Amino acid sequence: MWRIFPEKFLVVLTSFIGITLLSFTLIRMAPGDPVLLVAGERSIDNERYQTIERQYGFDRSLPVQYGIYLKRLLKGDFGTSAVSREPVLREFFRLFPATLELAFCAMLFALCLGLPIGILAAMKRNSLFDTTAMSVALVGYSMPIFWWGMLLVLFFSLLLGWTPVAGRLDFIYDIPPRTGFMLIDTLISGKPYALAAFINALHHLLLPAIVLGTVPLAIIARMTRSSMLTVLKSDYIRTARAKGVSSRRLIWIHALRNALIPILTVAGLQVSLLVTGAILTETIFAWPGIGKWMLDAISRRDYSVVQGGFVLIASSVVLVNLAIDLLYAWVNPRIRRGR
Repeated sequence: MWRIFPEKFLVVLTSFIGITLLSFTLIRMAPGDPVLLVAGERSIDNERYQTIERQYGFDRSLPVQYGIYLKRLLKGDFGTSAVSREPVLREFFRLFPATLELAFCAMLFALCLGLPIGILAAMKRNSLFDTTAMSVALVGYSMPIFWWGMLLVLFFSLLLGWTPVAGRLDFIYDIPPRTGFMLIDTLISGKPYALAAFINALHHLLLPAIVLGTVPLAIIARMTRSSMLTVLKSDYIRTARAKGVSSRRLIWIHALRNALIPILTVAGLQVSLLVTGAILTETIFAWPGIGKWMLDAISRRDYSVVQGGFVLIASSVVLVNLAIDLLYAWVNPRIRRGR
């Protein structure tokens, strides 16, 4: 598996350079004086203006400016928010666990339902279940996230009162943030109401995870069905069936593992869609994550947050895709052996 790591690392390095170049041009393309945009103010005194100009290299050529910018990123300096006056990196890591928890639960929801539905649809090809499942998956893939989210809030939160409307936890619970993951923090809080707080956090997480995971669920279900149908027609599957291998072992051991390659490809591509969908989902449910943070920064013209957040989010997506590529090699021996 590690034989392909140097090649994949080169792809990651190239992607990172492309990300930083796009981020570098953001401040240069924005209307206004780049020094004032970085400072987050309409006017500053001359001494501070010159300090920022030298610090960011705005008085030098563009290649030198990019080199200074890249050097600052490698040191962990992603700028300072013009609104909160906090470092962008600190704000990102404070809010990132909320988005990661939401994205993980959404992908878990999509995989736990999408894989079985796709497998059953392939096993019962052209049946009523197959037609219904794939039709529902197509509808789920076609629905806009903001409409689907508001529909679920209207029905389950406002009409039935089963789930909270917004936030991560009710105000009656005092849970100190330790890991940033609310489900974990509630359990390790040591409070007498820890279990009740955990259940309350699950209630808050339920609707956002369903909304964010609906599109990946539909895609994974359809891809699983297609991939399983292809594998089930293979010669080695017919041979195993002729040798008397049980249907359960044939499907879950022999067929599924070979069908996982395109499924993993699709699941890896959904990571970027989860981040994009998180912006709308977090806005609908007032979820305090990086999606809502970025949207607020855009509306406030906080260019340092937009610029730094873009680099951090894009780099996270690239690293996740690197992990998916390494997982390919573990699943598929041909990739692992360099074929």
